Amino acid sequence: MEYINLLLAHLISWIEHVVTQLGPAGVALLMAIESCNIPLPSEAVLPFAGYIVSKGEMNFHVAAFASAIGCVLGSLPSYYIGYFGGRTFVEKYGKYFLVSNKDLQEADKWVDKYGDWAFFLCRMLPVVRTFISLPAGILRAKKRFFFTFTFLGSLVWSYLLIYVGVKMGQNIEAFKHIWHKFDALIIGIFLVLGCLYVYKHFKNLKES
Repeated sequence: MEYINLLLAHLISWIEHVVTQLGPAGVALLMAIESCNIPLPSEAVLPFAGYIVSKGEMNFHVAAFASAIGCVLGSLPSYYIGYFGGRTFVEKYGKYFLVSNKDLQEADKWVDKYGDWAFFLCRMLPVVRTFISLPAGILRAKKRFFFTFTFLGSLVWSYLLIYVGVKMGQNIEAFKHIWHKFDALIIGIFLVLGCLYVYKHFKNLKES
C-alpha cells in the first residue's frame, strides 16, 4: 500500500508539473498519452486542470477543448493500428501496445450495441473510453464519424472533470482544512477511478 501511495504521489506531482508548465498544451499532451492506451487516468489530469482554471491561470473552455483535441490526436495510433493491422494483428500483438483481448472485447460490445454512437458514449466512460479506437479501426468506421464523436464525447467528459476541479479550487481553504484531517480518505476518493483504471488495465493484460 505504501508503494502504491508513493507511486501515485509521483504521478500526481508529474501531472501537476506538466499542466503548470505547459498550460493547455500540457493538458492536450497528457490526454493524448491516455488515449494512446497508456494508463494515465484523465480522472487525475482534468481535475487538476480545473484547479488551475479556478486560480485564473487557464481558461475553462480552452482547457476543455485542449483536452478533447488531445484525445483525438492520441486516438489516431490506435485507430490506424486496428485499421491497417486488423483484428488478428491486435489480438496477437496488442499486449505490446498495452491492449488486452478483454479490453478489445469490451469495446466491441459497445460498438455492436450502439454502432457509431458508441464512439460518443464510450468517451464518457472510464477504461472503455481509451480502447474504443481499436475496434473502430478494425471495423473501418468512417473517419468523419469516429473522430467527430471522439471529439464531442471527450469534450463532455473534459468539461465534467474540469468543472469538478474548478469547484474544488473555489473552495480550496475548506478543502485544505478537511484534507489535513482526512487526507488518506480524500486521496482515495479523488483517485479511485484512476486506480480502478490502472488495476483493471493490467489485470486484463495478465489474463490475456
